[in-house]
Amino acid sequence: MLALTAALVEKPGAVLLALVLAVFGYGQGLVMAPLSGAVLSTVKPASAGSGAGMYGTTTQIANAVGVAVIGAVFFAIEAAGSGRLALFTALALFALSLSACAMLLTWMRRATA
Repeated sequence: MLALTAALVEKPGAVLLALVLAVFGYGQGLVMAPLSGAVLSTVKPASAGSGAGMYGTTTQIANAVGVAVIGAVFFAIEAAGSGRLALFTALALFALSLSACAMLLTWMRRATA
């Protein structure tokens, strides 16, 4: 939705961007809780505390690294060219990272089966 909004609207207003990002945030909220449950359901009960700690730490580090990398790419391209190109490049990088995560999870599921 964000890429479509940026492609169709020359200068989107704050209200339109807030609406698009609210939908994105709502969707992320719907995904993260079941994902945490699915990941932690594979941990043995005796290791539940360690598993939850590792999951939380890994999630926080991955979020920080992802924001740093995508932000660095965005601002480097924005400084060299246009903000619109920077946005589309950052969104493409985000989509690529989602695809890589999906492939890794599929591979991990097959390896443990």
